[in-house]
Amino acid sequence: MNLNFVRDCLFSLDIMSRGDDQQSQALAKPTFSDVQASALVESVFGLKVSKIQPLPSYDDQNFHVCISSTKDTTDGPTEYVLKISNTESSKTPELIEVQNHVTMFLRAAGFPTASVRHTTGGNLTCLVSVDGGSGVPGYLVRLLSYLPGRPVAEIPSSPQLLYEIGRLAGKLDETLQKFHHPQLSSLHRENFIWNLKNVPLLEKYLDALGQNRNREIVVQVIQLFKDEILTKLSHFRECINHGDLNDHNILVESSKSAFGDAIYRVSGILDFGDMSYGYYVFEAAITIMYMMIESKSPVHVGGHVLAGFESVIPLTPVERSALFLLVCGRFCQSLVIAAYSCQLHPENKDYLMTTAKTGWKHLQQMFDMGQKAVEEIWFETARSYDSGVSM
Repeated sequence: MNLNFVRDCLFSLDIMSRGDDQQSQALAKPTFSDVQASALVESVFGLKVSKIQPLPSYDDQNFHVCISSTKDTTDGPTEYVLKISNTESSKTPELIEVQNHVTMFLRAAGFPTASVRHTTGGNLTCLVSVDGGSGVPGYLVRLLSYLPGRPVAEIPSSPQLLYEIGRLAGKLDETLQKFHHPQLSSLHRENFIWNLKNVPLLEKYLDALGQNRNREIVVQVIQLFKDEILTKLSHFRECINHGDLNDHNILVESSKSAFGDAIYRVSGILDFGDMSYGYYVFEAAITIMYMMIESKSPVHVGGHVLAGFESVIPLTPVERSALFLLVCGRFCQSLVIAAYSCQLHPENKDYLMTTAKTGWKHLQQMFDMGQKAVEEIWFETARSYDSGVSM
């Protein structure tokens, strides 16, 4: 598939409201109604919608779509997620094309990722013009199969599950080393704010924090990051990162063990929108940070995730020595960008501030304990798996 799909699939939606101030922002989040989203599904993908409801999202717009079964759809899924990309993401169709192909590649390799529904014109993506194409930004639209399960955020995390999630992160990065695509270079996202190497870019958003201890910690993390991480990047092993294995992007389903306990297995991996070239240790750090969010003993999470990750990709000593600051850096990215985004989108505050409910407390605890103490807990826990006794 080439990028002609943008021209071939241009759908005009004149019923979109105009003159909305939020739409004029550089990164305008779509504001489609349920009726408009249903019209998209039926017109672009040829499916009859029986039920549709919005899903929480950061800067795109997602809908859970149930379709009516017909003779043409009996073999396909009956539930989908309609993804409408924000105006900024929609300007890089080659990046979204790579994300689609990564999702399909991983699914073929046995990972629980979504399938991608083709449009009636045979494309994977459609550019939706909001006013007939007169220069107002358009939105790229995709339809992905709906994956079963509950987000990890909703269940108590056990050492077994944390280990499995760490192992999943390692296997993802390992498998993506075999992925090839003509537009793969689009994953070199140099100034992408969510790439972990770009923690110093947070400086321009610090005013969103006001003057308090939270800001002081972020300033210290940024300086340490410049001194101790950026100088080591050449010693890290490069790979493609999912970049957002958070506790809402990993779905699980449960079964009963022989002892009657619930055992969870990963049933879905969501949202490849933050994919970029990074390093193995980035993926490990990002996964550790997000698994800490809902944990009652957050500092102990890292060792279990690390053990799982290193069962696939053992980290080098220099990569291990960077983990603490990388986890702190990811906390800062999530917390600072959320605070800034809340100023732009106060109506989405509950979703945007999910990490902040516990994140600042966890970051302060790590900082107060210090790198050496936290590393001792992580590395000792990871070492216990080598002896067959997990802590």
